[in-house]
Amino acid sequence: MKCVVGLGNPGATYALTRHNIGFLVVDALAERAGRPIKLAECEALTGRITLGTEVVLLAKPQTFMNASGQAVALLCAKYDCNPQHDLLAVVDDVALPFGRLRLRAKGSAGGHNGLKSLNAKLKTEHYARLRVGIGPAHPVGNLADFVLSRFSAAEQSELPALTARAADAVEAWVCHGIELAMARFNA
Repeated sequence: MKCVVGLGNPGATYALTRHNIGFLVVDALAERAGRPIKLAECEALTGRITLGTEVVLLAKPQTFMNASGQAVALLCAKYDCNPQHDLLAVVDDVALPFGRLRLRAKGSAGGHNGLKSLNAKLKTEHYARLRVGIGPAHPVGNLADFVLSRFSAAEQSELPALTARAADAVEAWVCHGIELAMARFNA
């Protein structure tokens, strides 16, 4: 079983903030499959879909971004998920321009607190991640305020296409592997 984890913050206050793009991508995958993400387990909301011949566990940790690793580690243990081969984390990336995607097979947290938590709890950086660009076109004064702010009207109009493209990248990772997915979506 593959595990695709969208990182974000739970609750209506954070629902459409930039930091929650991981939740939005996982929601797009669930919506495509007509399957809800509503089972509460391992400090996350989960749902299962099938992509190709692969069963995929979709998860949205409910531990808040900075403690996401706690839920992900519990899910990996429960479902015997080997992070190196079976885990994909979907996260926001303020260093990438809005709308740009970057898939990697492994890597550092790069300053992202959600990934720092995963690295610490999983005791590895060897898991795939899909970074979704939320970067501003201009410098921002307070980065925390920026990532916790809502998308602009222009960005909101582009969100459906962005989450659909990110969901396509996840499907490519599941069905064809990281190398093909990187070649197709990192351009």
